[in-house]
Amino acid sequence: MKFVIQRDQLIASVQDVMKAISPRTAIPILTGMKIEAHTHGITLTGSDSDISIESYIPVEEDGNVYIEQLEPGSIVLHARYFPDIVRKLPEKTVEFEVDHLHQVTIKSGRAEFKLNGQDAEEYPLLPKLQTDDSFEVPIDLLKNMIKQTVFAVSTMETRPILTGVNVNLKEKGLNFTATDSHRLASRAVPIDTNLEFSNIVIPGKSLNELNRILDDAEETVEVSVTENQILFRTKHINFLSRLLDGNYPETSRLIPTQSKTIIQAKTKDLIQAIDRASLLAREERNNVVKLTTESNNFLEISSNSPEVGHVSEEVSVHKIEGEELKISFSSKYMLDALKVIESEDIIIEFTGAMRPFIIQPVNGENILQLILPVRTY
Repeated sequence: MKFVIQRDQLIASVQDVMKAISPRTAIPILTGMKIEAHTHGITLTGSDSDISIESYIPVEEDGNVYIEQLEPGSIVLHARYFPDIVRKLPEKTVEFEVDHLHQVTIKSGRAEFKLNGQDAEEYPLLPKLQTDDSFEVPIDLLKNMIKQTVFAVSTMETRPILTGVNVNLKEKGLNFTATDSHRLASRAVPIDTNLEFSNIVIPGKSLNELNRILDDAEETVEVSVTENQILFRTKHINFLSRLLDGNYPETSRLIPTQSKTIIQAKTKDLIQAIDRASLLAREERNNVVKLTTESNNFLEISSNSPEVGHVSEEVSVHKIEGEELKISFSSKYMLDALKVIESEDIIIEFTGAMRPFIIQPVNGENILQLILPVRTY
């Protein structure tokens, strides 16, 4: 195997596949990165058996030549050293050559590295997904859906199913839902496809990595689902993740259908006031902040920490309808929810001091954030 490649292209691909490589794996060869050279380009692969990422560099694209002097072959290189070497090479091109003993020579300018590789035949084969049953999503939309839900997954392994995002596709609507049983985040968008599936649960860790890796420059991503795997495919990336086993809880019954108090406010004003109030609430029981409705469309946002002190602030809102309200909640949960709603104004609907409340944007986007209040007496 032999080729000369543009260093920047190689660095970008190496960084992508590194997101799937873990030093703590039961299969030793998976601590390495597989490099395959074909006549039309080079594929780099990384996997930790939960996530697998393939990154493809074509010989030529849009009139730019990325790879020259290509002789096909394959090798597995230890991922601990190879990325740092590539990043620190002095020139814009990298010469790569593998001999029959799996020794790899990497040259750039006057720098030359020799690394011991492993036989690529020993690298596990990734499952090939049938892509007949697939649908396409705009990349910017998918990234938004991930950002607006994945933060609410559980970090506790006691209920593994809650560490993932529940994905349903029915009646031409794609829906993401995440909950850790104290809060819930959901986002729905229309999708033009006749495909339908339900109760697909993608690990939150996989979606976070996918979000980092998807290139904003590309327009759409193709999604294919089987019983236990999901594949996200773009022109240069194949991102394969296992799915979580088990039934996701029915979350629709958690969402209140009626409200006793409705507040409409500027998102930015609430974020800033809750953020200031949380400065004194950090060490206390899960960062509790209290919201109290006042007359003339004002809210009081306050926090009290016996050891530290007290903070209160009046916030002017667009309107307050219904019953008077005093409610306490985790400032962290509230800030997480408000920051992902990309709308200037929000509506918060309460059904009492000890019932879950929901936050939605005024702009009509199908985003819903639900938070359970905190008992403070």
